[in-house]
Amino acid sequence: MELKPIAEFKTCCAGPKAIPSRELASARPIKLSEITIFIAVLAAWWMVYQSLLPVAQYLTYDLFGLSRGSHLAAAVEFFIYDTPKVLMLLTIVVFGVGIINSFFTPERTRQILAGKKESVGNILAAFLGVATPFCSCSAIPLFIGFVKAGIPLGVTLSFLISAPMVNEVAVVLLYGLLGWQVAAIYMGTGLAIAMVGGWVIGRLKMERHIEDWVTEIRAVGAQVESGPQTLRDRVRYGLDAVKDIVGKVWKWIVLGIAVGAFIHGYVPENFLASIMGKDAWWSVPIAVLIGIPMYSNAAGMIPVVQALIGKGAALGTVLAFMMSVIALSLPEIIILRKVLKIRLIATFVGVVGMGILVVGYLFNAII
Repeated sequence: MELKPIAEFKTCCAGPKAIPSRELASARPIKLSEITIFIAVLAAWWMVYQSLLPVAQYLTYDLFGLSRGSHLAAAVEFFIYDTPKVLMLLTIVVFGVGIINSFFTPERTRQILAGKKESVGNILAAFLGVATPFCSCSAIPLFIGFVKAGIPLGVTLSFLISAPMVNEVAVVLLYGLLGWQVAAIYMGTGLAIAMVGGWVIGRLKMERHIEDWVTEIRAVGAQVESGPQTLRDRVRYGLDAVKDIVGKVWKWIVLGIAVGAFIHGYVPENFLASIMGKDAWWSVPIAVLIGIPMYSNAAGMIPVVQALIGKGAALGTVLAFMMSVIALSLPEIIILRKVLKIRLIATFVGVVGMGILVVGYLFNAII
């Protein structure tokens, strides 16, 4: 089998390409007029965002002439209102997070984690996963880079669990749509699963179950371009992140909103409460099993979560469903199979799945 150097692997969600140093040196300072334009754009964004609900109601009931209280009207209003709402929130959040992410290149992340005590490394890795723009499709190059940097297996897996699941975009969207309590619960439990899951796998000493070609591959001494340094470069990085990330995920978000609209308009509250409510003890494992074969990013799941909770589904069950879709999706497992042997894959799925089950049952019991 031909071994490829790390430099040949490319990620789809690792953010825009770093800006060469020669461009940094020639970057001119930001003008006052540019700041004024930026503030005006933010003000316009806020005005449009505030007008979304009355516009959705006008289109649904006045322009389309749908009857208030009907299933179709409820679904249409939900779709018309939530589609621009979620996409606008996503755009502004990705822009801000893109600026933050300009401080965290893959090389810098590896440098931060390398050489730390494993228990400290699990905690750092979980929090770095929140702050870095990597998804499950980035698993192979990131895993190889971390292994070559000498980062322990458990710490590496803490990062790979946290990065897609405790997505900073999802946390802000949850805050905007469902309140800070739900956002805080999601972030706290996701971090706990990443920390504990990575720590448990690290204690099992399963390094021998990494594919041989990964441990034998030679590191390539390629120079890594430094990330953007000036404010102008970081703003450009944020705009590139919007173009890159929103351009990739908007279809999934619209699909998620369509599913959420159908649930909101047509699924009876009593039906969902009976199969995903607190009283159904089997609802949490069923939700996890249903979520694993599915694939969606965190942002695309938010409208579905909003609709499920609004129809009476228990919070713990819905969180378990969302986490299983994001952290244990079948496509991610297939990707990880390229670098991990079957036994380590099974352990990874088992440990993370058990953590998700605990979260589901815990919050169904206390909320």
